[in-house]
Amino acid sequence: MTDMPASTAKRGGLFGEDFSLGRALLEGRAFFALVAIIIVFSILSPVYFSTNNFLIMSSHVAIFGILGIGMMLVILTGGIDLSVGSTLALAGVCAGFLMQGITIEWAGVILYPPVWVVVIMTCAVGAFVGLINGVLIAFFKVPAFVATLGLLYVARGVALLLTNGLTMNDLAGEPALGNTGFDWLGFNRLWGVPIGVIVMVLVAILCSLMLNRSALGRWIYSTGGNARAAELSGVPVKRVQVTVYVLSGICAAIAGLVLSSQLTSAGPTAGTTYELTAIATVVIGGAALTGGRGGVRGTLLGAFVIGFLSDGLVIIGVSSYWQTVFTGAVIVLAVLLNSIQYSGGKKKKPAAAKSAPRAGGKA
Repeated sequence: MTDMPASTAKRGGLFGEDFSLGRALLEGRAFFALVAIIIVFSILSPVYFSTNNFLIMSSHVAIFGILGIGMMLVILTGGIDLSVGSTLALAGVCAGFLMQGITIEWAGVILYPPVWVVVIMTCAVGAFVGLINGVLIAFFKVPAFVATLGLLYVARGVALLLTNGLTMNDLAGEPALGNTGFDWLGFNRLWGVPIGVIVMVLVAILCSLMLNRSALGRWIYSTGGNARAAELSGVPVKRVQVTVYVLSGICAAIAGLVLSSQLTSAGPTAGTTYELTAIATVVIGGAALTGGRGGVRGTLLGAFVIGFLSDGLVIIGVSSYWQTVFTGAVIVLAVLLNSIQYSGGKKKKPAAAKSAPRAGGKA
């Protein structure tokens, strides 16, 4: 009669031997936080919980989500990219510069490239910024913090020089010039969903497939876990580092295109502090800043947490200063929970190792 409870306890009951409610809540904290945010703001404001409002907020989240995905790739390798906000601004300015026409004085003509050319050239600018970051970090051994901080100022300075500190307005284009359609990213919808959200989903799917189904994805995780061991195992660590910074730059350029399209304008001061928001989305999603741990799903959840929290505070009329305080508190809490989660996992391993010899001794 007494054997039944003992065996049941040994199996861990209904949920298995290793189930822990606290650990389940900790690992799913981004999802539970998002649910809590939706419930609280739905109670505080009658207009918050509506399909139209969710779609509008999701279009804002798209920018953070795309930036966060690029940042996640860098953080997975144990790096950091502080230049994404400035790269976003530079990409938007370059797009605006191209949309307003390229003047060739010696030929006496003004070229107006079509929108698809503008998109490709803008992504190339983002990739170039990322390439510089990657080369400095991988080949010249410049610390990631210092290299990307330097590019933060360089990219922002170039954006200011191109515009003389002014905002480029009216980027819708003209039918006679054949350069219309730039505002399509920001204002149009497909099946009722904003194009920016669809772009974010496509970027997320491509990144997820790369991480889970390709050799590059395995190399990224192994580089973040232990770069030296990965290199000895044949992983091209330097090439991986350069690649993730290039991809981060491209993601920042895409985010810049979406933001400029939503505003139909491009300003050199756009994206200020967005690099910190991108890091926050990754951390809230459960990635480790030391590298080797994280994923696309968690990063997207982190982006929705920050976006829905910020928009909810705006809807209920909270001061923008308090919004900064709340966002900072969420980031600190996320880092603290990450520390608890990963340090807890490390402490359990020695205990399991010690229990094995004892079992053998009794046998």
